[in-house]
Amino acid sequence: MSYKQIKWMILFVPTLTVGLWEYLRHTLLMPYISMEAGNFLTPVFLFLISMTLLSQLFSRLEQVQEELNKERAENAALAARDLLARELHDGIAQSLFLLSVKMDRAEIRQKGAQEQSDFKEMRKLVHEVNRYARQAIANLRFPAQTDEKLYEDSLKSRIEHTAKEAFLHTVIIWSIPDESFNAKEKVELLACIREALLNIQKHAHAEQVSVTGSGDEIAWTVRIDDNGRGTELDPFHMKDRYGLRIMKERAEELHWQVNFISLQRGSRVEIRKGADIS
Repeated sequence: MSYKQIKWMILFVPTLTVGLWEYLRHTLLMPYISMEAGNFLTPVFLFLISMTLLSQLFSRLEQVQEELNKERAENAALAARDLLARELHDGIAQSLFLLSVKMDRAEIRQKGAQEQSDFKEMRKLVHEVNRYARQAIANLRFPAQTDEKLYEDSLKSRIEHTAKEAFLHTVIIWSIPDESFNAKEKVELLACIREALLNIQKHAHAEQVSVTGSGDEIAWTVRIDDNGRGTELDPFHMKDRYGLRIMKERAEELHWQVNFISLQRGSRVEIRKGADIS
């Protein structure tokens, strides 16, 4: 029942009830109920209606009003988060990207081994800060939901959004229950998946990508597969793959296993917690 319908019922129910009672007692009940008794029963009926039907309508009206106020507050918070995300994207994220490009150019001009090592460390730091900034932007655009199903859908939509940012058409098959992760694990897992997808976009030149998650809170496995050109070398040990190396370090802090597997066509990044899951 809508807010407007409840208001109209509160206005009309007492009026119609009293009108019907007065009509009945003046047309059909006059031989049985005296005028004094009828006048006494009218406010009694009105009081009973107010205590039963109207009290329920007022309770429902308060509930609807509370839901409307909550929705307005959530919309205002989402608008503020979206504004902050745009400011972060237009300011910090783009500045970090420009800084990374300039560092790459400066590193090419340096010939000393110590200078190149310093540039690599600085690039690693810039890359990590850039990842934190983009993770913050993603979290602002997709706030955590208190309802479990809403959050599960939101987690899937975050992966889809990341794939779109990387210009990848990604098939997502997700069956891990939402309660399998705490808040920190959700953030870190999404960051790992994002880094793997960005690495596919930069290096694999894949046409098909899939993200598969299966398991439960005790043991789960997430696989990011692509049909790109692949590599026989482990990218987690390549010197220029700072994002993947940072991703693996942060995953191992949570006692997750991160592996790179060469497929017959393409490659797989596998993130696993607990026992092996087929």
